[in-house]
This record gives sequence, C-alpha cells and structure tokens, in this order.
Amino acid sequence: MKYAAVVIGVSAGGMKALGEILPRLPADFPIPIIIVQHISPQSDNYMIRHFNAISKITIEEADEKENILAGHAYFAPPNYHLLIEENHTFSLSTEGRVNYSRPSIDVLFESALDAYCPGLIGIILTGANNDGSKGLKKIKDYGGYAIVQDPNTAEVSAMPEAALKLSKIDQVLTLDKIAPLLVKITNPAIN
Repeated sequence: MKYAAVVIGVSAGGMKALGEILPRLPADFPIPIIIVQHISPQSDNYMIRHFNAISKITIEEADEKENILAGHAYFAPPNYHLLIEENHTFSLSTEGRVNYSRPSIDVLFESALDAYCPGLIGIILTGANNDGSKGLKKIKDYGGYAIVQDPNTAEVSAMPEAALKLSKIDQVLTLDKIAPLLVKITNPAIN
C-alpha cells in the first residue's frame, strides 16, 4: 500500500504524546501529517514553535487554501475546524462544535477520506472524550490504516478506548513505537 497522508487526533496529554512522535520523524518523511489537538480558542502558537524547535520535519499551523506538502506537520488553528479538500489544500470552518470541540478530530478525519483514502493513516492518541472514534472507523472502513495509542499508556484513556470499542484497529501501540512504524510503512524501500 502506498500511503499519502497521516491524520492525528489528540486532546489532553497531547504535548507529551506528540513529543514522542514528531521529533522522531526524519526530515525527508515522505507524506504530510495533519493534526487536530484540542486547544483553547485563545491559544497562541506555542506548540508549533516548540515542535519546530525539536523536530526535523517542518511544523506549521494550517492556513486556508494552503497546499499540503510532504515532510510537513500541520496543526489545526485554534477555534477552527480543519478540512482537507480533494485537491489537497486546506479549508477552515467556524461551524458549530462537533463532539464539544472546534477543531474536531472527526471533522478532519472525515474530510481526509475523499482526498486520501485508501492511502490514509489515522491515529488516535490520548484524550478525554470520544472525538475521532467515528472518523477513525470511517478511515478503516474505506481501506485506510488505523493506529491507536495503547490506552494503558495514555495520559487520559477515553479517546483511545472509544476508538478501540468502535472499530477494528490495525495497531495498538505505545508512543515510542508509533514514529518507527510510520517510517516503516511509508518508506517504499522497506515495503
């Protein structure tokens, strides 16, 4: 399978969880990573500055109509849903909250289906609600690859547990195993 993009959903405990994944990816990581981290509407871009300082890939906040590039990780901006268009650009929305959240993981995951499935990798990490579980199920239903953080290692286990209850998952992993798996399954020389 040739993968085209990774989508990640994370909430409470996200700084630590993403800190175990993003810095471990090589600068030439061959596909884009798009992330919804549940954050306050008033958040500044601290996470982006922090992860840019410690990662080899480029970390940035997604912007309207921006082309999605390999070797980049994009974060949803505070208080906007992040959607992916079929032409692999971003769209931002201020429509109502989904699963009590804006940005919503399910909104990102479901919009990524049309653009990238079956070559989409969906990942659910630590978090306190069930946002992302329906979207991850759809990714799996459409032939994508589903990864969930081992709930026993999550700072808050509700999101990983909800994803595991709803769908058949390809991999349930501790955080230290996720980046090596992503490198392996996205590298054509290894597959």
